[in-house]
Order: sequence, then structure tokens, then C-alpha cells
Amino acid sequence: MTEPDRTLPDVPGDLDGHTIDELADYLDAGMVPADPTIDDSPSCQNALAAIVRLRQSSLRALEEAAADEPPADESWISGVLANISLEARAGRDVPLRPEAVTERPVMTEGAIRSLVRTAGDGVSGVVVARCSLDGDVTELGAPVRVVVEIAIRQGYPVQVTATQVRSTVVAVLAEQTDLVIDAVDIVVRDLLPPLPEDRDTPEAATIPGDPGDPGDPGRTDSTTGIETPEEDA
Repeated sequence: MTEPDRTLPDVPGDLDGHTIDELADYLDAGMVPADPTIDDSPSCQNALAAIVRLRQSSLRALEEAAADEPPADESWISGVLANISLEARAGRDVPLRPEAVTERPVMTEGAIRSLVRTAGDGVSGVVVARCSLDGDVTELGAPVRVVVEIAIRQGYPVQVTATQVRSTVVAVLAEQTDLVIDAVDIVVRDLLPPLPEDRDTPEAATIPGDPGDPGDPGRTDSTTGIETPEEDA
């Protein structure tokens, strides 16, 4: 299994003075007592939402995947959490089209990455490991390339699922931002074990390689922007 980038932010201020571990602890405590420094922070709220989705959608599958790794690999989940922490930072201001000459509306880069992650996580069988915006997002009208690295649960057709992620991301960016999207590349980095309840369903019998999957695993499709993982030798 290929690991997501696990580089943790060294500066607590990356999440308005909090770390990803502190946010996870806050969730575990039921978010009580209320902490305004977390509740009123857009970056923290984006990170909390991503943690909740990760826990609700695929935590058991991720834990099973991590258990299959060599002992030196502490946890696949920690890599995803590290990326959530990095991506939730506000980052650059991304301009929106003004409705009046006196307006200078902007959307933070972190908010856009959160939109992308939410869209990808909303596709069945998918966990977004990492997303990035390549290009000068501070310049209105400049071309931007979006790269989304995902893991797909076994039992879901790889090509079909990745294409669905791409379509969903394209739609949400078109609806909620003014970015000029040059490309949306979906990189399938991992295949996760099915959830226990999925193993007895017809969908769980479908494995990557069924009709709709790429015939050449590991290729990058220049039309769809989808890269699939190399098969084990």
C-alpha cells in the first residue's frame, strides 16, 4: 500500500493554534466544553468535518489495511490525518468574480481543498487521501490543475469510481468557485479492504479488473486524468 504524505505541521498555528490530535480529542470529548477557538475557526471546522467523514465512512477498512502493513508502517490513517491537517490551513486567498467594482471577494485555498475532499469522500467506496491545487490560484482566470489522490474500497470498479470522483469534483468547483480548471487528475493510490458488512453483498464480489476498469493498471489516462495503482508482481 502506498502511504499518503505523513509530514505533520510543525507550527501549531497551522490550525489556528491547534493540532490535528487536539481536534481529534475535542471530537472524542463530544466537543464539550465548547472551545470558541475551535468552533469559530474555519480551518478547524474544515479539519473536524474531514475527520468525522474519515471515521464514519471507512475507519474500519482503514484499520484493517493498516494492520496488513509491515510493522514499520505505524498507520495509514495517520497519513490521511496529516494531510487533513495540512490542507485545512487557510493558505492563499483565491479571488472570486466581483459583482461590483468595489468588491474584492475571496475564498481561501483551504476552503476549496475542503470542498474537493468533501466531494470525493461523498462518492461510495472512496476515501480522499490528499488533494492539491497546482497553479497561480491568486490570479483570477489563471489555469489551475487539481490533483486528488484517493483510496478505493475493494469491490468498487476502479475506473468507474475514479471517473465519478472526477465528475463530482469538477461539478462542485464549477458551482462554488470561479477557478479556471485546466485539469482534474484523479490518482488511485490504494485499494482498501471492504467493510465487513460489504463482504456478503453482490458488490463485494466485484474486483478491480472487471469491465469498466482500465486494461493497463498504472497508466495515466490523459482524457480522464485518472491514474490507477500498479498491480503487485
